[in-house]
Amino acid sequence: MNLLITGATGFIGRHLCACLTARNYTVVALMRRPEDLPELRARVDRLGGNGDLIQALPGDLSAPGLGISEPLPHVDAVIHLGARFAWQLTRKDVYMANVEGSLSVAELARRLNCRLVFISGFMLENLQHLNQLGIAPASPEQTNWQKVYRRAGAYEASKLEAALKVRLFAEQTSLDMVEVQPATVAGQSQTGELDAAQPLYQLLENLSRGRLALVPGTPEHWLPLTTVDHLAAVIAAAAIGQNVPERLLCLDPDTPTLQQVLAMASGSLGIEAPRRFIPLPMLRAILSIPGVPKLVNTYPEALHFIQAKRFDTTNTERFLERQGLLRPNIVSAIEASAYWYQKQRISNPPVMRPCGENTSATPTPHSNEG
Repeated sequence: MNLLITGATGFIGRHLCACLTARNYTVVALMRRPEDLPELRARVDRLGGNGDLIQALPGDLSAPGLGISEPLPHVDAVIHLGARFAWQLTRKDVYMANVEGSLSVAELARRLNCRLVFISGFMLENLQHLNQLGIAPASPEQTNWQKVYRRAGAYEASKLEAALKVRLFAEQTSLDMVEVQPATVAGQSQTGELDAAQPLYQLLENLSRGRLALVPGTPEHWLPLTTVDHLAAVIAAAAIGQNVPERLLCLDPDTPTLQQVLAMASGSLGIEAPRRFIPLPMLRAILSIPGVPKLVNTYPEALHFIQAKRFDTTNTERFLERQGLLRPNIVSAIEASAYWYQKQRISNPPVMRPCGENTSATPTPHSNEG
């Protein structure tokens, strides 16, 4: 089976390539810099995959037709992970790659007559949040997206716009599409290996540098998490599985509250945990002061992902149970991520088992996690 992947060189993409190639699937990676293929292969090898099963396809999400000029090999599924990510971007910065690029990937999957696995985000399941932003999920063409970009920030808004427009495209063209909606990504469940670009890494850095004297939100607020290797396993199952639900909400309902996460991380880092809280509206007001976000390494857009709402993962849990996939222990993964951050094991990560072979995993629950 051949799988075309965008975003293969990113943190999630590398783990996904390792997951797939460990099972002897071939990966075609859409790459703006195909000369980076040897580095990708080496990283995938270190993660327990087989880098020799990866080939590069020159292309660019921001280019017309994805910038593909070479003939495509046979492709059984397209997995769209690629996106431009950073805080405080503008709509102009992200629109071509994140929105138009996503629609181009969907059109490519339609032309290839294969399944599209589209990676969106868990906030699409928070209908109250979408309503507050002025988004009508069933009618994206009626949404004032300029207002949404101002309220949510360019990265989140572009991901929401892309997901809803691709959903509509899939419905209109009868495209076989599975949408995977991941939470914030924690480190690898066994080693804690975590990319420096990930929001959890930035949270750990702020904590270790004393920038988190107060806990954002209330005692009920949490930052939904999933481990990177479990997410890779879910995406792989979405691409190659049968009878896959249209949407898979990939978050761990057992994620502790943000206060508890910070306490666990503080223990691993050997520092005192913050105990008092700051209301999110007050924190947003402080972060609206020019220069403050950069000074404290915290941006208003990131606060949207700190939630009081809990989510229903029932359909996902049932599918993963049928697939025989175990959910790693999220508490152990949080502690491992903090320990990994402390030890700075970025340049020489250890060899890890392929996804779905975690010895510390716990079975996924059957009940409605709400």
